[in-house]
Amino acid sequence: MKLADVLIKPILTEKANAQQEKLRRYAFRVDRKANKLEIKKAVESFYGVTIIDVNTIVVPAKHKTRSTKAGVVEGRKPAYKKALVTLAVGESIDLYSHI
Repeated sequence: MKLADVLIKPILTEKANAQQEKLRRYAFRVDRKANKLEIKKAVESFYGVTIIDVNTIVVPAKHKTRSTKAGVVEGRKPAYKKALVTLAVGESIDLYSHI
């Protein structure tokens, strides 16, 4: 797998921001087929940082329903893989520079 295909996007939530400040842990949405070694290589090459640890989570799919004028609409959110990357002491990634 190419390194450009491993990382899909960073996850920018309140919980992820709190972990960035306190634990130097960054969250990324990654390809379902990517393993920890590929994720580590991709983050190190794209952001130029040293990584201590990589944790992965497969977030399960969720069924969603909502009421509209036409009736109840049912749908499904797809499952995805999330990677939590812990950086070395003194390292950081500026995710907000391109926004």
